[in-house]
Amino acid sequence: MTSTVPNAVQHTDAAEPITMFGPDFPYAYDDFLAHPAGIGQIPATEHGTEVAVIGGGLSGIVAAYELMKMGLRPVVYEADQIGGRLRTVGFDGCDPELTAEMGAMRFPPSSTALQHYIDLVGLETKPFPNPLSPATPSTVVDLKGESHYARTIDDLPQVYRDVMDAWNRCLEEGADFSDMNRAMRERDVPRIREIWSELVQKLDNQTFYGFLCDSDAFKSFRHREIFGQVGFGTGGWDTDFPNSILEILRVVYTEADDHHRGIVGGSQQLPLRLWDREPQKIVHWPLGTSLSSLHDGEPRPAVTRLNRTAGNRITVTDATGDIRTYPAAIFTGQSWLLLSKIDCDDALFPIDHWTAMERTHYMESSKLFVPVDRPFWLDKDETTGREAMSMTLTDRMTRGTYLLDDGPDRPAVICLSYTWCDDSLKWLPLSPNERMDVMLKSLGEIYPGVDIRKHIIGNPVTVSWENEPWFMGAFKANLPGHYRYQRRLFTHFMQDRLPADRRGLFLAGDDISWTAGWAEGAVQTALNAVWGVMTRFGGATDATNPGPGDVFDDIAPVELPED
Repeated sequence: MTSTVPNAVQHTDAAEPITMFGPDFPYAYDDFLAHPAGIGQIPATEHGTEVAVIGGGLSGIVAAYELMKMGLRPVVYEADQIGGRLRTVGFDGCDPELTAEMGAMRFPPSSTALQHYIDLVGLETKPFPNPLSPATPSTVVDLKGESHYARTIDDLPQVYRDVMDAWNRCLEEGADFSDMNRAMRERDVPRIREIWSELVQKLDNQTFYGFLCDSDAFKSFRHREIFGQVGFGTGGWDTDFPNSILEILRVVYTEADDHHRGIVGGSQQLPLRLWDREPQKIVHWPLGTSLSSLHDGEPRPAVTRLNRTAGNRITVTDATGDIRTYPAAIFTGQSWLLLSKIDCDDALFPIDHWTAMERTHYMESSKLFVPVDRPFWLDKDETTGREAMSMTLTDRMTRGTYLLDDGPDRPAVICLSYTWCDDSLKWLPLSPNERMDVMLKSLGEIYPGVDIRKHIIGNPVTVSWENEPWFMGAFKANLPGHYRYQRRLFTHFMQDRLPADRRGLFLAGDDISWTAGWAEGAVQTALNAVWGVMTRFGGATDATNPGPGDVFDDIAPVELPED
């Protein structure tokens, strides 16, 4: 059992493993990538044409890599560093192999398009120590000053199992969980669309908390409170209570919060290795070509202005003042940058798309890591036989504490705190050392006999994504009533639906996806944008491997009325 409060039904005899196959857009991106025909080609007359790719996060690097393979010349602009929210950092003065994941750190097996690229660049993964997962020796749940030690859900008091049962009932009765789970495993598109269409129309105006309150299973406030603080999968979900319940259903349907794995050596290796990779199947460019070689090792700097010029082209001005014009461009950065740090023409997008970007809701998120001499938490108490410390969920300031090691005789890392939204904002005024002091005080109240500080061998590293100038938040999370906005942004790659003078600039990235907060969404939207650029240049997919735009009319997201 991998979740504190696990998903409702587990199908061990399913025809296919679950993937992030919808429910909004049930397209098999993993099959598209694996097909021997490739993902498409462009006319030879277009080979070598430059395409701007703005943003060097995972979405931008995947898009640039695939465009390069087709024979186009991607020109990547990056304001900070390649990787975006795949950001792996070290600790000054410590072993360089000792790292901390400031952004994405755990990835579900259902992220099958992401896994394609992880395998492509030869990275390894290992189980991530979420609460009560098999990779976690033990978990402590500490609420209202009372701590409970557990290896499985059965070790916790009955009320936690009651909460688990309530969540399962709530999903089954209010969201057809078993039926949808089965349809997604079997990739039964008509059934997925039938179930989801009804739920979107019924629940678009409902919060996560309202969904719980409407269920007889969660009549008890105490149960709702415990669920918010302990949650399912990765821990507490009360910071998501104001968000649309549709966002939460996407997570549970696709098992995005289950069976997580971490990337050995750090997640930022993925975009960095793609940047340096020399594909063996490449058009136009000689073997040995990589994104790095096309850029002389470094991407272009930050974009400061975007505007349309004659011939409906996209003109990009960067931080050095350099101005370049392109027949097509992909924007993969945080969409609020188009409203603030980048000077943009209104003509770049239709007005309703601007509205959608303005209304996008982002979640704040903070982390703090410290390096320690060894995984001392595995030391056993002679009296109780328990570990000195455990993965910890609490209602104290730290909220979630994760213990990360590579063996008993090696230095290790503690994520002292991982928080979201209001809990994240509480840390914002504090320096890294002030944050660490508060966290150690909170953990000292849970583990009074453990001196964590004496094991620390370096300075803490921290991030608050809402304070990062090129991000302004960790990830998108729709509020009630935002479904229409998200649909506009996700479907923007289908530009034959747009006025001719609003085409050529494609949106991609985590916050454009239906599965924001998961790297899979960055990959999927990158592939959508690549398909859009390819067709703009007169290219096409192989008839045996239709792309996301080729099948769009058959699986398009539900369209709600605007009146």
